[in-house]
Amino acid sequence: MTHDLNPADDAFAETLRAALPDGTLETLSAGYLEEPRGRYVGQGGVLAKPRNVQEVATLIRLAGLSRVGVIPYGGGTGLVGGQVMPDGPPPLILSLERMTAIRSIHPDENVLVAEAGAILADVQNAAQAQDRLFPLSLAAQGSARIGGNLATNAGGTGVLRYGNARDLCLGLEAVMPNGEIWHGLTRLRKNNTGYDLRHLLIGAEGTLGVITAAALKLFARPAMTGTAMLVVESPAAALKLLSMARGLFGEMVSAFELIHRQGFEFLSETMPEVRQPFDTPPEWCVLIELGLAADMDPQTALETLFVDASEAGFVPDGLIAQSSAQAESFWTIRESIPAANKHIGSISSHDISVPLGAIPEFIIQAGARLAKMGDFRINCFGHVGDGNLHYNVFAQVGRSRADHENQRDVIKTCVHDLVHALGGSISAEHGVGRLKVGDLEKYSDPTKLTAMRAIKAGLDPQGIMNPGAVLR
Repeated sequence: MTHDLNPADDAFAETLRAALPDGTLETLSAGYLEEPRGRYVGQGGVLAKPRNVQEVATLIRLAGLSRVGVIPYGGGTGLVGGQVMPDGPPPLILSLERMTAIRSIHPDENVLVAEAGAILADVQNAAQAQDRLFPLSLAAQGSARIGGNLATNAGGTGVLRYGNARDLCLGLEAVMPNGEIWHGLTRLRKNNTGYDLRHLLIGAEGTLGVITAAALKLFARPAMTGTAMLVVESPAAALKLLSMARGLFGEMVSAFELIHRQGFEFLSETMPEVRQPFDTPPEWCVLIELGLAADMDPQTALETLFVDASEAGFVPDGLIAQSSAQAESFWTIRESIPAANKHIGSISSHDISVPLGAIPEFIIQAGARLAKMGDFRINCFGHVGDGNLHYNVFAQVGRSRADHENQRDVIKTCVHDLVHALGGSISAEHGVGRLKVGDLEKYSDPTKLTAMRAIKAGLDPQGIMNPGAVLR
């Protein structure tokens, strides 16, 4: 499917100005053309900041009439290049940053309705003000916007208990590629009326429409919270610990994060101000959080887990947080690892998932295969409770990623081939964007790709929505 799109030029800008309130268009600054990993530099002809869904609809309708590509823009925190367009005719960049309202909160229903430009942390705080929890949690929550979280089906640290962004959404308001508004902002938990457009738009990365508001699920806040860092002998031991924890506490295991020694070392190297919990970093450890009922003591619960796991022989040491401040310091370690990675500069980064039982095999095999290709540092960490690993490959001390740029593609292929062979996914929570378009074609089921292309052609026949993202 090919399309001849037109640039968002001065004439197109004048068309938009004539149809929209003053101030909707703004001068395009460099920040809208960047993405966090620096792999792509975008281009843009016009920047629009609508204030409501009707203005979004006008922008999309006029873009369609002029055959101009549209890049929906949230917080700009995506890691696969979905928010920038590096080539082709300069597009309309449609930023949702003015649409930030929390439209309503229904604590008795456990529902919050927010506009797509609302920052994730603000959604969390609005829920907390009603003694409720919105559990989507990730490192960029201070700048990521809820529309982008839904468009990429964001994951984060709470997936084990609460699910991905997809699982936290009841209804959507969105503008479709023809400029029509879909009024799907239902608060219903049962709505069995045919194809679910909500699930088509969630994870579509702006290629099938623009999410403008969402009805989000809230939860009761756990009455008691316990946090610990437990040393494990290996990733296989971590899985045994997870099984034991879930046997003891069921769905009250809120987070279960695997951390490798390399992550601690990168923090020492680049962020020495981050206080480390161990005098000597362990080879592997797990950050576990329990969200418990009011009649359960977190200290007792974690001590029981530690004793049982220690007696079983797969947890030799550990630290149980004695205060909320200490628990926060444990989470600071985990949440600072991506920043330390960025300071070091990876040769190739991988957001992958494999079946839980295949995690130990993946880590062993991937390390062995990469060792045959060169001398690398590997920082493997992530949401092992749901099978999602961030497997990142770095140059050794004294060298930089630029020294290995010619190996970047073969390293990625090595990792992704193994993931595919183990029945995993080459994108667990970051999406496809532009970075993984070729990987999607290589590893996806052909029937799935055919269906995806048919959906794209049916909803966006002109190909104006985020052209080049997800599908070539």
